[in-house]
Amino acid sequence: MIDNEKTVKTESPTGEEKPKKKVKLTLNEKYEKLQAEYDEMKDRWMRNVAEFDNFRRRNITEKSDWIKNANERLVLEFCDVLDNFERALHPEIEKNRESFEKGVELIFQQLEGVLKKEGVEKIEALGKDFDPQFHEALAHIPSYEKENKIVAVIQNGYSMNNKIIRPARVAVSNGEKPKEKSKK
Repeated sequence: MIDNEKTVKTESPTGEEKPKKKVKLTLNEKYEKLQAEYDEMKDRWMRNVAEFDNFRRRNITEKSDWIKNANERLVLEFCDVLDNFERALHPEIEKNRESFEKGVELIFQQLEGVLKKEGVEKIEALGKDFDPQFHEALAHIPSYEKENKIVAVIQNGYSMNNKIIRPARVAVSNGEKPKEKSKK
């Protein structure tokens, strides 16, 4: 808010200082004072805008870098699994069927361990009641099970930290008994 008066120091002809007097500002003086305030506010505003823009750009860059590198540790663990697969596929190992099978089983357990450490869990579906939150029905088939019971898992489903990342793809019983095949 602009003050319409200014304080002026006056002196007497003898050099003594008189009390300060308030004098009304002229229109030009008011304008110049307002212009100075405007310029100062505009300068502060422009600096804040530039500072915020720099902050936003820096934040985007940091987030992008974080996203790129977030999976680095997980990828390194998968590299260990990949190395073990490579060892298992070595021609000399394949000759000994039993050790090959044992090696693949150990790699499977290692892979399960890596996923479990990341909070990934397999959705158990076989024999359970169909639940569209966890399962995706790809087929309704006759079986000896009750209607809406899962009788086959076509593709396993997984959750990560209690969030479904892939529903289990299943075949569900339609409640009808399978037809007997004729011996003709």
